[in-house]
Amino acid sequence: MDVLENYTGHVVPEGPAARRTLDALTITKISVGPMDNNAYLLVCRSTNEALLIDAANDYERLSDLFGHIPNRPRLRTIVTTHQHADHWQALGALAGAHGSNTVAHELDAAVLPVPPDVLVEHGDTINVGEVPLSIIHLRGHTPGSIAVVYDDPNGHPHLFTGDSLFPGGVGKTTSADNFASLINDVEDRIFAVLPDDTWFYPGHGDDSTLGKERPSLAEWRARGW
Repeated sequence: MDVLENYTGHVVPEGPAARRTLDALTITKISVGPMDNNAYLLVCRSTNEALLIDAANDYERLSDLFGHIPNRPRLRTIVTTHQHADHWQALGALAGAHGSNTVAHELDAAVLPVPPDVLVEHGDTINVGEVPLSIIHLRGHTPGSIAVVYDDPNGHPHLFTGDSLFPGGVGKTTSADNFASLINDVEDRIFAVLPDDTWFYPGHGDDSTLGKERPSLAEWRARGW
């Protein structure tokens, strides 16, 4: 598989992956499946252990991210951001092939094709190798939607938002109450806590930063669900 090293946050279905290299971690983004789902491979540069966020679809393309050389990354963990089926079509196959631990929030766990090995809640920490990642529970798109944060000590935070936050607005909700829950959590647990230079990686489409989106928060709330 071709992997572009000039990371912009834009990938296309059937196109090359894109890799961002940080001091402690690499982040590789790929688009898979008919709904243009993003999957993110995080690899600890010290241990070569890997964590995948959303085994969304296309087992073969996701497997190609690891390569076939003896020192390829070891997929120890797969995180599912939420219960919607377009985000876990390859979960069972990848977890089975690599013996990976699977991670999800309890409120979305029952729908997944394999029971999570690890249930997480808001404020929990998981690790990819030696790199800690924090869990943010964002209620509204689904009951158990989560985001994952890597707070780079030598740079800015990196936030993986699933379908709860996109450039241009929060994720889809099915009621006014669910929308209120999601917009409140996005404001209180993301924008009120993380700085403007936080780069965020959504479940579909291109990336953005919190600083670029922050001026639109009032507009999003007024727009409603």
